[in-house]
Amino acid sequence: MDGQPDGSPGYGGTLMRIVIMAVGSRGDVAPYTGLGVRLLQEGHQVTLATHALFEPLVRSRGLDFHRLPLDTREELTARLAARGPRSPLRVTLAVNQVVADHARPLADAMLAAAREADALLLTPAGWIGGHVAEGLGRPSMGVYLQPMTPTRAFPPATVTTRSLGGWANRRAAVALRTLGQQPFRQAVDGLRHDLGLPPVRPGAWLARLDAGRWPICYGYSPAVVPPPADWPRWHRTVGYWWPAPDPAYTPAPELADFLAAGPPPVYLGFGSLPMADRDALSALIRAALRTSGHRAVVNTGWAGLHPMGDDILTVSEVPHDWLFPRTAAVVHHAGAGTTAAGLRAGVPAVPVPCMVDQPFWARRLERLGVTPGAIPFRRLSADRLAAALTEATANPGYRERAAGVAARLAHEDGAAGVLPVLAELTRG
Repeated sequence: MDGQPDGSPGYGGTLMRIVIMAVGSRGDVAPYTGLGVRLLQEGHQVTLATHALFEPLVRSRGLDFHRLPLDTREELTARLAARGPRSPLRVTLAVNQVVADHARPLADAMLAAAREADALLLTPAGWIGGHVAEGLGRPSMGVYLQPMTPTRAFPPATVTTRSLGGWANRRAAVALRTLGQQPFRQAVDGLRHDLGLPPVRPGAWLARLDAGRWPICYGYSPAVVPPPADWPRWHRTVGYWWPAPDPAYTPAPELADFLAAGPPPVYLGFGSLPMADRDALSALIRAALRTSGHRAVVNTGWAGLHPMGDDILTVSEVPHDWLFPRTAAVVHHAGAGTTAAGLRAGVPAVPVPCMVDQPFWARRLERLGVTPGAIPFRRLSADRLAAALTEATANPGYRERAAGVAARLAHEDGAAGVLPVLAELTRG
């Protein structure tokens, strides 16, 4: 990030050098390419600080890249796949521990990225950048893909979909935020010492952010998750940040030929979900498709799926915004990004949630009426999957409702919603 950016001022303010700190899997990074490109179009200089695994993704979209340590694919696969499905809370804490084990190298890399920045945008797993911002005197804000602000309206999105009651929902979210920071205490204390800051307990630091009206923009649609009435006005739901399209993408000939050779296929993919037994899951998918009679495009993903059959095409890294509108239905793990892509395409869904916030998004799809129902991953069987695919594609109501949601999303501009918040932030 050498030098000052050139061009005319962006939305209501001065051109800035902006760093987005994105920690996690591909679904935790890709939406910020879209947000970053929009900020770039406003004249700002934008760096996406994330893992080396995603450097080609970032640079191909015209954004600057700063490397953060941690191979999330390797770590999540090694630690989670072998243990099999567990409760969302246990998995959430396990994922948090993966990041915590690399907290100090992550903090040092964030510090290096932030030194030349004018403002920091922090993702949920990149929250440690808040201490960096404090130490360097840089303005910062949250840019989140799932609801994190405590509320009475629903329980913590990464723990359960079952309401605990208004008071307990809110208290559980407050407790989870504090609990999630405990494994980072030693790294945070060392970072703050190096920055000349006094130590601070996690709960006290979070309370300070709340009292200081630290802004957060949520990158999903209010049509999907209506903003709770008890959220502060500086926590705003602005709409989805769609991943920036690959300007060089053209479909492989075998994919184009497969799509043209018959009726729209169904899509099956589980994204960055680690998998202990890819052979068993591949066989299950093959059996379900044989029973339902559907053609299918299957994304290998981090699970390494490899179902075989005349009417099954296995692919990798096909842009959802290109592929999903050409399908009859999408079967996925209900990650935030894949859920959003399916809604944008206006196609029915069969969510198969496993961990973290996936059950939350699966429940949202049910409430929108675009799915015959979620199948928790631990209960997935060939018969259940075949029945869900048959219902999702045979009942026109699911596609009609999905098309209605897609029409609403088409009128939203989530990236634009960040611009006035950023302008207010940097005006101090």
